[in-house]
Amino acid sequence: MTLAPTLSRYVARRFLAATAAMLLGLTLLVSLFDFIELLRRAATRPEAGFALVAQIAGLRLPFVALQILPFAILLGGILAFWRLSRSSELVVARAAGISAWGFLSGPVLVALAFGVLGTVAISPLSSAMLARAERLDYAYLRTSAGLSALAGGRLWLRQADRGLEPGGVAILSGRPVSGSGLPPQQEFVLAEVSLWRLSASDRPLARIEAPRARLLPGRWVLEDAVVFGPDRVPSPPAAIAFPTELTPDRIETSFASPDTLSFWALPGFIRVLEQAGFSAVRHRMHFQGLLALPVLAVGMALLAAGFSMRQARRGGVAQMIGAGVAAGFALFVLDKITGEFGEAGTLPVALAAWAPTLAGLLLALTLLLHLEDG
Repeated sequence: MTLAPTLSRYVARRFLAATAAMLLGLTLLVSLFDFIELLRRAATRPEAGFALVAQIAGLRLPFVALQILPFAILLGGILAFWRLSRSSELVVARAAGISAWGFLSGPVLVALAFGVLGTVAISPLSSAMLARAERLDYAYLRTSAGLSALAGGRLWLRQADRGLEPGGVAILSGRPVSGSGLPPQQEFVLAEVSLWRLSASDRPLARIEAPRARLLPGRWVLEDAVVFGPDRVPSPPAAIAFPTELTPDRIETSFASPDTLSFWALPGFIRVLEQAGFSAVRHRMHFQGLLALPVLAVGMALLAAGFSMRQARRGGVAQMIGAGVAAGFALFVLDKITGEFGEAGTLPVALAAWAPTLAGLLLALTLLLHLEDG
């Protein structure tokens, strides 16, 4: 294999320009449709003006760009490599004995940089701006909002309880009070509260009933709580403080989309979520998807090269490019299917998140090996 650093840099620049232009164009196009949909929903809301709708659409831009990134790399790569093939630049390079693997190193590094940047930089920015956009959306454009709408009535929480026995577990249930836990009111309130304290072997130790519970920093405060011990004799009503690691933001976010959490915050949040008894499957899927994004970006770049470097004189260029777009769409469908299986628990989370990425990478390598060495 003959390496050509100068040619590789030249191809990388062409690939970078085409991918960046495609990413910008697709992001603006999708955001335009999103903006039109927001305007339609705001038509019946006098308090939601044009400036608010534009603000929500603008806050969603990094999220849209992150979702579009793999397809922008695929389409931008197809465009770049097709132009290089049409102008016979790649044909001359290969006739001079330069292997495709020699000049594809530059585009692969560019795609890898796009993927890493998306995971470690765009993702935190996207999560913060999307969380703000969703709060504005819930506050002004939706009929029902807040945790009570998402929880479907009663809220169930599970957390560690080391007060009575080592390894104990506490299960708390209550109805979220409307408006609690949302800005500017940061205090989270539950009504009709029941708290079960269990041993490590799930043996009942105590039950607490309270008409109201407030979540303060580091503790639940149960008002007028009645404690039923093993003898089932009720204690006089009194305020009880119960230690917890939960916060209003963590409870709110557990019902929100995992896209509103930063890549760097996800591992710690998943641990807290599982300790509280919530399902963290969606968050694990999202975290694994962000880890797989750089590899997916490389696979899309190689897939674009494999489907667009065919010599124009051989014919069938349009069919090859169309096949590349169809392959990208097939990977998108595969990602959705495996995601559903992963969230349902049918497939392991890592397999469900990485399967489309590895399938795309293997397909690209197979196609390039066939074109180059077949």
